Amino acid sequence: MGGVRPYVLPARTGLGERALRGRLGEARVLAERPRGALPEGDGGLMIIACDHPARGALAAGGRAMAMASREDVLSRCVTALGRPGVNGFLGTADLIEDLALLGALDGKLVYGSMNRGGLAGAAFEMDDRFTGYDARGVVDAGLDGGKMLLRVNYEDPRTADTLAACARAVDDLAERRVTAMIEPFVSRWSDGRVVNDLSPDAVIAAMAIASGLGRTSAYTWLKLPAVADMERVMEASTLPALILGGAVSEDPGAARASWARALALPTVKGLVIGRSLLFPPDDDVAGAVDNTVGLLS
Repeated sequence: MGGVRPYVLPARTGLGERALRGRLGEARVLAERPRGALPEGDGGLMIIACDHPARGALAAGGRAMAMASREDVLSRCVTALGRPGVNGFLGTADLIEDLALLGALDGKLVYGSMNRGGLAGAAFEMDDRFTGYDARGVVDAGLDGGKMLLRVNYEDPRTADTLAACARAVDDLAERRVTAMIEPFVSRWSDGRVVNDLSPDAVIAAMAIASGLGRTSAYTWLKLPAVADMERVMEASTLPALILGGAVSEDPGAARASWARALALPTVKGLVIGRSLLFPPDDDVAGAVDNTVGLLS
């Protein structure tokens, strides 16, 4: 980050103790931390997300290996989580446990990322297996919910397995009365890459499919992109939704404007933003977070 780093991670002490303390110690710190709570009244949620590395997706803002340094990623996450108005974090177990040891998750909502098996660029990328948290792990760790990626590719039969696995995860999380957060897309293969269709009609179709998963939708939230014609898009479901940030924009002001338009809609309850805030073009994490939190007031 530009200028003076706001945190020198105690980790060369704290994180270095991981090997000595063991996973049981980490689990205890995580489960026993002060828990977060949903904002009261009409307050919107601001969740910091960082689960791309587990899919081997380390790029951000035009840098192919932007997330290669775990210490740098943690420093950025700690900075973001420490800003006023930030309610929580979404990530994989390794990041969540590191941040818990650093005390960065005290008083925060925490959501565990579940299916990271569709590695970026792999021939099997559409086979999004649940290689991260499962519902039991979410509850045992004292988390507030689990998040799953659902990419619907009508030409790839492996989509059926992902649909079934997501439906089971929705059921398992609902049985434990914790949030099931679904990030749905209609996707396709293009030149060996998976591309998400961000047209309004495709997002509407993805929402409809995700909303119908499982035996109950009582605990289901949607994680959605801000696209054109959001008023019509959000009519596709009555479920609560959080708006995702997506890839780092070269025009942060335009990105914030799109998030603001979405936040004006009644079922949109907040934002869950990762790379756009952790790796902003000017590298000012605190400033990017503060400017975005301002949209929620």
